[in-house]
Amino acid sequence: MTTTRVILNFPWTSSEKLKGDFFQDTGVTDAVMKIARKELREDKTIREQSLEQLREWLHKNGDVENVRTDDLFLLRFLRTKKFSVPMAQQMILKYLNFRKVFTHLIHTLDFMSPSVLKLLNGGYIFPSPIRDKHGRRVVVGFANHFNPAEHNSSDMARLHFITYETLMEDPENQICGLVHIGDFKGISTAHIACWNPTDFLRIMKWGEQSIPMRNKEVHLVNVPSTVKYIIEAGKSMVSKKMKERLQVHVTVPDLCRKVDPACLPKELGGTMPMAEMIELWKMELAAKRNLVLSSSNMRILNDRGIVSRNGTDRNNNSNSNSLGMETITGSFRKLEVD
Repeated sequence: MTTTRVILNFPWTSSEKLKGDFFQDTGVTDAVMKIARKELREDKTIREQSLEQLREWLHKNGDVENVRTDDLFLLRFLRTKKFSVPMAQQMILKYLNFRKVFTHLIHTLDFMSPSVLKLLNGGYIFPSPIRDKHGRRVVVGFANHFNPAEHNSSDMARLHFITYETLMEDPENQICGLVHIGDFKGISTAHIACWNPTDFLRIMKWGEQSIPMRNKEVHLVNVPSTVKYIIEAGKSMVSKKMKERLQVHVTVPDLCRKVDPACLPKELGGTMPMAEMIELWKMELAAKRNLVLSSSNMRILNDRGIVSRNGTDRNNNSNSNSLGMETITGSFRKLEVD
């Protein structure tokens, strides 16, 4: 009972006064809508007009099928792109293409799948139930809780995707964004070797453009020198904004000076045990399980509408697949040598 009370009252109180149409229309409190107005330019008029335009575009677009048109799903993209409808349209196409290209990795997005559930129970990745002072969920990952002898890259990718898909079914997460924590203690060459370098490159190159999330901060801790080659290679694939939001910390106390320990599991300097956080997260996963599974029916039939950052190639352009490959592959080899 004590745990539930802490979760509900930090940082937004359940007794907070609600104003106007905010909660009825969006399912979030006035405090969260203030963030939406300030950071995303969101108000009722812009929201309704943008949703109408997206639905009309999807209805006329013969390159996609079975795409969800409910408010919550479409708002993922609109909020990520600050209500630029053309940019949200592009992200929808890239998101669908991402799911198509990586079907071999992110098939069967069911947290109850035995291998995925085992990885989840082991504490590989999960969000803290306690939001930070900005209302953001904190997603925690422990590299040494992934056993390469028992799991493969598909198990890893599926659990990541299930985590983000479930979090994005919450409007507060869409608006406030996410903080990511990665503990690399105990990582080995076997962890890296489970990945095909081509898949790694593509995910790093397309993930930021294709997955609708507001990634506000990324914190890495206990990073061994060997893995820094992979991190540097990965940074070359992301935007300048994401590079600036990435921080590497030497020790857990260093991390706790940048992230409120109240949001962290006990194993990373917080107070709530990791196992308790995971059980609470599994309740959220169960509540959204059918919705996440139903999204597998969405399809992109043709990627001709996708425009890359430079305005030319598409996601599956064979020339773009080789960009950065030498850097990534070289980093993998360097790690193996070291």
